[in-house]
Amino acid sequence: MITSEILTYLLLTPIITSVLVLFFKNDQVKLIRWFGFGSSLFAFVVSLIAYKQFDQTNPLFQLTHHVVWIKSLNVSYSVGVDGISMLLILLTTFLTPLTFLSTWKAIEKNVRMFTFSMLFLEAGMLGVFMSLDVFLFYIFWEAMLIPMYFIIGIWGGERRIYASVKFFIFTMFGSLLMLVAIIWLAVYSASITGFFTTNLIDLYKVGPTVPHQIQAWMFGAFFLSFAIKVPLFPLHTWLPDAHVEAPTAGSVILAGVLLKMGTYGLLRFCLPLFPQSAIEYAPIISVFAVIGIIYGALVSMVQTDMKKLVAYSSVSHLGFVVLGIFAMTIESVQGAVIQMINHGLSTGALFLLVGIAYERTHRRDIAFYGGIAKLVPVYSTFLMIAILSSVGLPGLNGFIGEFLILLGTYKSSVLGSAWFSVFAASGVIFAAVYLLWMYQRVVFGKVTNHELEHELTDMNTREILILIPIFVFVLWIGIYPSTFLKMTELSVQTVLQQVSAYSVNIIK
Repeated sequence: MITSEILTYLLLTPIITSVLVLFFKNDQVKLIRWFGFGSSLFAFVVSLIAYKQFDQTNPLFQLTHHVVWIKSLNVSYSVGVDGISMLLILLTTFLTPLTFLSTWKAIEKNVRMFTFSMLFLEAGMLGVFMSLDVFLFYIFWEAMLIPMYFIIGIWGGERRIYASVKFFIFTMFGSLLMLVAIIWLAVYSASITGFFTTNLIDLYKVGPTVPHQIQAWMFGAFFLSFAIKVPLFPLHTWLPDAHVEAPTAGSVILAGVLLKMGTYGLLRFCLPLFPQSAIEYAPIISVFAVIGIIYGALVSMVQTDMKKLVAYSSVSHLGFVVLGIFAMTIESVQGAVIQMINHGLSTGALFLLVGIAYERTHRRDIAFYGGIAKLVPVYSTFLMIAILSSVGLPGLNGFIGEFLILLGTYKSSVLGSAWFSVFAASGVIFAAVYLLWMYQRVVFGKVTNHELEHELTDMNTREILILIPIFVFVLWIGIYPSTFLKMTELSVQTVLQQVSAYSVNIIK
């Protein structure tokens, strides 16, 4: 039986449990940990129920729930999913309980507030992916800033205040521009249709009819907000600081889900709402995406801190996603969507593994390590799989996403040049260089630092259980990606049809 309110139940799960956790006493640490983990696990189960009810043969938004919120402004609580958002919701609910498990020993200060922040953050992320009202989307977009600010600022490293403030200012600046564009678009809709609306489905009909010059400004406001979140070069400078200073759980959620909110916004709003502007500026945006791919990789090569290396690799990998979106072919956009999932899994695993080593030694500098394969063989094996996944080894998840993006970009009539694909492909080579070189320095050779023999112990059962589910999907996507590509295929086609319907370009 299909329950139309299933998405609302999913959204309410972390909201209600985040409030309930505040009623625990501060000294009930063990109970709070189990409550947080159990709550996020329950949300994952609810998301699986929603997935079971999802019809992959239907390209329209499904499981919709619509309730009038602000009647005078025609603003509604309206939620629903298509294949793209369903996949990202599953990624969110899958990673969140794993991050709770990762904090079992790492977070010791004010566990109650940390659990509240994580659950509230999950609610914000889920709301972003299921909102079908742009005003509601904006509420969730802003709401998730608050818990992430505190996660970095309270439980982060030495420069946590600087990193959290920088993260907040960058994201808030982009958000305010988006708010202006939302109001502008809704007012324009009122002048055309006779009623003010923030309903996304209605705006899909109005947005493409906006005069070209006005549409370009609206597109720019939305795009800048999402580009900061991605982050796209040169708006990326907040990311390395936020990643390095955030606790491991914060880094995993930041890389695994929060960055995808930016690329999701590009697909959900920028392309279908402003198709002429999206096509006109696609080559320029793709140039910045390619620069980000190469720049992120080159900067990763010279890092001495493992966590900062993984952080800059995100700039490179997300450049591929943006390139795939603006190449606007079925292959490239399909590749971009699957690469969002791949990056969440691979980079999430890398941050977890760096965090495991940091918990034992309180060091992240590459030079501190060396020859650890003899000391921690299980850890070294898991690190190798995560790195090969991130590199894009055939048979693992990273390969299929990058291959589809490069293939689609090569064929793109919107970009009109194979050089985008050629230069982007160099990022794959550079990724192999900086990741495998890091692995060689950390894992192989002789143990030169004898402190490691006393401080570094191999992974325990809890840590292994955190990573095994991630690696199951790493192999699953790599060997049989059709399971995931089928889910998004019709939704991607719908987005591209929305763009091509208002464009002189033929999007193949």
